[in-house]
Amino acid sequence: MQKLDKYHSGVFHWKVVPLLNPDGLLKKKPTRTNARGVDLNRNMPSSLGGQGTYQRWADKTNRDTRQFPGLKPAVEPESKWLVKLIQEFKPQAIISVHAPLNVVDFDGPGPAPTQLGRLRFKRLGNFPGTLGNYAGEVLGVPVVTLELPSDTIPPSSAELTAIWTDLVRWLKAGIPVSHPVGVPAKNVTTQGVAAE
Repeated sequence: MQKLDKYHSGVFHWKVVPLLNPDGLLKKKPTRTNARGVDLNRNMPSSLGGQGTYQRWADKTNRDTRQFPGLKPAVEPESKWLVKLIQEFKPQAIISVHAPLNVVDFDGPGPAPTQLGRLRFKRLGNFPGTLGNYAGEVLGVPVVTLELPSDTIPPSSAELTAIWTDLVRWLKAGIPVSHPVGVPAKNVTTQGVAAE
């Protein structure tokens, strides 16, 4: 956030969600599921609907509890809140930070970034109920997922600078700036949202 503020303020409007799953992170043994055992990145609305997402989870993951989507999409408080934020803010792109796959993933329209810092593009697949599926496929909002190399060791300052520099360059080149009625083009900036 300091790097964005220092080098990229005024270019984009950002909404930052530092942590979407505090219950999972703050458990004695951290987990990707929330306090009710739901994987929030499988609980977003989906083109398959709730039953289709649940059935796909049952069929494809052999009912892996780490990826449980919940019985219905967007019923968890965290998921509801994120859906509402996206609906109200209307981002032109979403940046999601995960770990530890050490790649850049992309969902939605437009060209994917080929590299952000040392992270190279690799399509991981789009699963029903994920943020990438909801925003990228259902809403048509590009979603860049930074899969950092470690969930316990943050990138160095130099690597963070490289990631954000490449990301902002990609956003400037690929995200169209909309022109609201009555606002001169020179005063228009692009919106972005960073979510975890």
